Amino acid sequence: MTKLNRFMTVFLSLVFLVASSTAVFAQDRDHAPAATNTKADDQAERALEAAKVLNEVMATPDKGIPEELLSRAQGIAVIPHVVKGAFGIGGQYGKGLMSKRLANGQWSTPAFINIGGGSFGLQLGVEATDLVLVFTDSKGVDAITKGKLKLGADASVAAGPVGRRAEAGTDVLLRSGILSYSRSKGLFAGVALDGSVIESDDSANTKVFGANATIENILSGKATANAVVTPFVAALSKHTAVSKK
Repeated sequence: MTKLNRFMTVFLSLVFLVASSTAVFAQDRDHAPAATNTKADDQAERALEAAKVLNEVMATPDKGIPEELLSRAQGIAVIPHVVKGAFGIGGQYGKGLMSKRLANGQWSTPAFINIGGGSFGLQLGVEATDLVLVFTDSKGVDAITKGKLKLGADASVAAGPVGRRAEAGTDVLLRSGILSYSRSKGLFAGVALDGSVIESDDSANTKVFGANATIENILSGKATANAVVTPFVAALSKHTAVSKK
């Protein structure tokens, strides 16, 4: 065999091997499982955690949010695991969900929100706490849909009364637009939140409800609840009644 023939044989063999490897790679790629949508999983986990917080808070009769207050609420936000110092010393940051009371007395599809800033302090020096905010009127909710809400400036906020059967007197409802609760290490109590800012988590809302979804559309009832937020919807329905307007 001449040198030229040997060269051509080796060359063609290499071409064949490369072509075969490429075909196998393409076949493996085509049959590989789709990558997990970790971002969607993150939102589903957040909804599950928010539902868990609300369920656990309301499971203790002498420590829960008054049922009468929930029946009158115009908005509810649950932010699990708010972290201290996430964006600087003294600051806090958390991600949660909120829902608005619709004209028919039912709850809207929940929207994803962020809370940050302020120095509301965490109980007993712990580094994380769960927050529940009860909106006694629609002004605070409307502020969030239009941009952001600064607690204490755009809407008054105060520690809410504790006890499932406790009466939420008219003075409590008139004194503050938002009543706040926190839970750390099993302890549940009201907490002051002045200076904190609540705003839409646009990225999460887009991932869950679509590119055209806005927090205003979601909370106005124009978005349909899906499997991601179903746990939170179920928790709200379980622990709240139709509004007593």
